[in-house]
Amino acid sequence: MSWAALGQSLGAPKQRDRPRGIGAAAVRRHGLSIVALLRIPYGDLCYLLRMAYEEEWWGHSSAGITARNLRKRYGDHAALDGFSLQVRPGTVCGLLGPNGAGKTTAVRILATLLRPDDGQASVAGWDVVRQPRQVRYRIGLVGQNASVDEVLTGRQNLELFGRLGHLTARVARTRAGELLERFGLAEAADRSAAQYSGGMRRRLDLATSLVLAPAVLFLDEPTTGLDPAARIDVWAHIRALVGTGTTVLLTTQYLDEADQLADQIAVMDAGQIVAEGTPDELKARVGPDRVETVTRKPTLDEVFLHLTGHAPTTPHQAAGEATR
Repeated sequence: MSWAALGQSLGAPKQRDRPRGIGAAAVRRHGLSIVALLRIPYGDLCYLLRMAYEEEWWGHSSAGITARNLRKRYGDHAALDGFSLQVRPGTVCGLLGPNGAGKTTAVRILATLLRPDDGQASVAGWDVVRQPRQVRYRIGLVGQNASVDEVLTGRQNLELFGRLGHLTARVARTRAGELLERFGLAEAADRSAAQYSGGMRRRLDLATSLVLAPAVLFLDEPTTGLDPAARIDVWAHIRALVGTGTTVLLTTQYLDEADQLADQIAVMDAGQIVAEGTPDELKARVGPDRVETVTRKPTLDEVFLHLTGHAPTTPHQAAGEATR
């Protein structure tokens, strides 16, 4: 198989007038021989070849996220009202806000599931409105509700996602095995997903979003309804993803979650970003708590309340809402 064909099989978009035989030079620039490539885990190899493919064929090498002045209305309600955001490649951005702030609407637009009324946005260098197909090749999405098929086994779920992404049956099986091991699901691989605990389903859901080795991953409140141990487990997997160069946009109502995971935090209210910075920078804006004898930095819960006027949702409250 040629480098061109391999790049195409890994999700590269089709175009009639593309140059031939391109791809090998880009990989060589990374200092990798064919033998070395064969030793790289499949997920990392996909990512490398996609980046090489885009760099030479299309001139795109960014895995970041950019949104400028996005607007979306539902009747008289402005879900987004001038939403702007910049996420650097290979980082975690925590998108915080009360219920109804517009977090999910923003994610749906960036994931090409919803068209904005106005504004521009790009993901991994591609415009979400004009080039949605190219964006979809490069993203993964984990929504608020697990998308796994409970009739199928964990292994079958992963293989199904691989086949839907045009992987061969053999490669899909290999990739499924890698992810089952990575997420601690190997022993339960051949049990139906209906028998999985909430935490296991969430891990399987996260694994399915990684079958095609996306450059950008959208996590929309991924730990809602999970117990503390399961939440910490999901956090560990998210940290590992960022270590491989994946860009993550995480929406959450849990301030401790953002504090633990995010390199950058953007606070939303009424469809806009009202504050942005690192966790420490946002804490510094509010200033130390002067009530206590020993000064301390405010918590993100206090920062959130100060910026939006809304008390953050607690894990207990969120779990209660999920059962209604």
